[in-house]
Amino acid sequence: MKKEDFVKLGLPEDMAEKAAQASTEELKGFIPKTRFDEVNDAKKKLEDDIKSRDQQLEDLKKIDAEGLKAKIEKLQGDNQAAKATYEAELKQIKLDAAVEKALLGANAKNVKAVKALLDLSNAELEGESVKGLEDQLKKLQEAEDSKFLFNTDSGKGKFKGFVPGEKKDGTPGSGGTGGTLADAIRARLEGE
Repeated sequence: MKKEDFVKLGLPEDMAEKAAQASTEELKGFIPKTRFDEVNDAKKKLEDDIKSRDQQLEDLKKIDAEGLKAKIEKLQGDNQAAKATYEAELKQIKLDAAVEKALLGANAKNVKAVKALLDLSNAELEGESVKGLEDQLKKLQEAEDSKFLFNTDSGKGKFKGFVPGEKKDGTPGSGGTGGTLADAIRARLEGE
């Protein structure tokens, strides 16, 4: 207590000062309430943590080690099976891409139709190409019943139809509807 507190209690001034000094001397060994509360809360939290750890240890005692091993082995087996499936699918995708590339290179008109005629049951990739596919494609291109599925036209890339700058008879135009834009402009300027 402070000197003012003792004066309020009715002690004379000199006695209040002595009492305040004695009170201060007596309180030197005591801990402030805020510090006490802080330490007390930390203690309670640690006790709760210990209870939680004890419960976790009890739960671990209940776990069947053999059951966990079996579960781990099952998961490893599942992972190996998934990896094998993935690798098989990847191999099939690569094989399909190589077959399609070969069919396009052989000028197949309908890739699906030609692919259906191929025997790909034992097909294996050999680098970027499929082993034995070239021979099968040659047979299909030469066979009377399947050669219509391939473009054998040497005029590859030529289109039929209207060509700008040509007259209807195929000769270069000099104006009018079949001429080039430059010819049309020139004719217009000459006419003025």
